[in-house]
Amino acid sequence: MKTLFKNTASISLLFLLVATSYAQQDPKAKSILDKLSQKTRGYSSIKAEFNYTMLNESEGIDETQPGTVAIKGDKFYLKMAGQEMFCNGTTIWTHLVDAEEVKISEYEEDDEDAINPKSIFTMYESGFNYKFIKTFSEGGKSLHQIDLYPTNVDDVSYHTAKLFIDEVKMEIVKMTIYSKDGANYTYKIKSFTGNSTIPDSKFEFNQSQYPDIEVIDLR
Repeated sequence: MKTLFKNTASISLLFLLVATSYAQQDPKAKSILDKLSQKTRGYSSIKAEFNYTMLNESEGIDETQPGTVAIKGDKFYLKMAGQEMFCNGTTIWTHLVDAEEVKISEYEEDDEDAINPKSIFTMYESGFNYKFIKTFSEGGKSLHQIDLYPTNVDDVSYHTAKLFIDEVKMEIVKMTIYSKDGANYTYKIKSFTGNSTIPDSKFEFNQSQYPDIEVIDLR
């Protein structure tokens, strides 16, 4: 889980690489990504449900996990693969459900190992060259495909990310990351809602609900 988010984000919002110059990019891809960025950053909050799939044919792995995410400013909540993550902008709680434990640590967004699921929606903004591939119909939607290539390819564990954008709604519907080890990681957005009312309590772990939980404080 952590590795996957590091892959997608150590690039930009999870994780900043060197920003690329728009002047060197595919102008059609730039136009689409500019519109996508403007709309996404205009939301005061984001809620989404998604499926995450890891495929590695050589290892015989084909696994899909559902997930949910809520984001408001520098706060986020993520539920996926048997764990919950709560972040109020300064502290992050990682709740391992089956192990009945919660790990608490300080959150530093500039840390390259930091996790911020908003990267799923804005990772393309820096650290990439990009190219418009095509517009096609799928599931009754008109989708743009834009391929992203990390500028510092030696510093990351993947070589390509494919971004699929709803042409009408101007929202990401799917993203697939192609790892150098032959594995593919796909996020498929099942539902997306912007500007929802989300209480701040959503982003803090309520220990009183788990009186017997093991607490590991790493601060």
